[in-house]
Amino acid sequence: MLASMAEMVLTAKKAGYAVGQFNFSNLELAQAALEAAEELRAPLILGVTEGGLRHMGVEFAAAIGLTAARQAKVPVSLHLDHAGSFDLIMSCIKAGFNSVMFDGSRLPIEENIRMTKEICRVAHAMGVSVEAEVGAIGGVEDDLSVAAADALVADPEEAVNFWQQTKVDALAVAVGNAHGMYKTIPNIRTDIVQAVAGAIPVPVVLHGGSGTPDDIIRRAIAAGCAKINVSTENQVAFTSTLRRLLTEDPELADSRKCLGPARAVVKGSIKERITVFGAAGKAVVG
Repeated sequence: MLASMAEMVLTAKKAGYAVGQFNFSNLELAQAALEAAEELRAPLILGVTEGGLRHMGVEFAAAIGLTAARQAKVPVSLHLDHAGSFDLIMSCIKAGFNSVMFDGSRLPIEENIRMTKEICRVAHAMGVSVEAEVGAIGGVEDDLSVAAADALVADPEEAVNFWQQTKVDALAVAVGNAHGMYKTIPNIRTDIVQAVAGAIPVPVVLHGGSGTPDDIIRRAIAAGCAKINVSTENQVAFTSTLRRLLTEDPELADSRKCLGPARAVVKGSIKERITVFGAAGKAVVG
């Protein structure tokens, strides 16, 4: 069932767990996330980045996500991740996405607020949830790269003011997290998470969940994170499996014989994340 991202994460914040957003750029990654969520009876957010849209096309991405939601026995939201333009957001809403993220974190704060308010005005009128970002989260997301020197830990007062002016449904806050796989243990500023989450009614979102140690994830959830994004570690698991199988059998020509096992590996990884997030059993199975 297609369900509201805003309602999912608000319920999670109140109950002290986090809903996982798992990005997909092909059918198998979407299927892996859906199967994992259904087996664990967990709510699910399927995310697509701008890079994913360039690869699949808006209509194909929407078709995959909406088909998954219609077939699902658990609540599923189809979310546009890190969109940088009003036009792209409107295109995705028209295609059926029921949740969008405007990433204006690289803009001056007042411009970020202005554009986010306009997107909220339109999206909320259409029943679409909106996420936004304060502070620049480091690392690489598709072809967007933020160097460590340019990453900005968000100021809690600025983040709270941002929410007060925009009324977004979820707020991504830069707290020392980064996209991609961490080379060292990240210093996630859960004190900032707590300061922001305690001052606004909606949850804080933790981007860059890939490779984050379980104990740090649990502390972030306890501090008020109720949506956690995971992408890179699933991509790594998927491609590593393909590479191994194709190396073991250079004559392999039937793509199903490597795509299926790769999907199964990602499903297992996602089930582990859902369990750590505390979301297992939190969905009413339809």
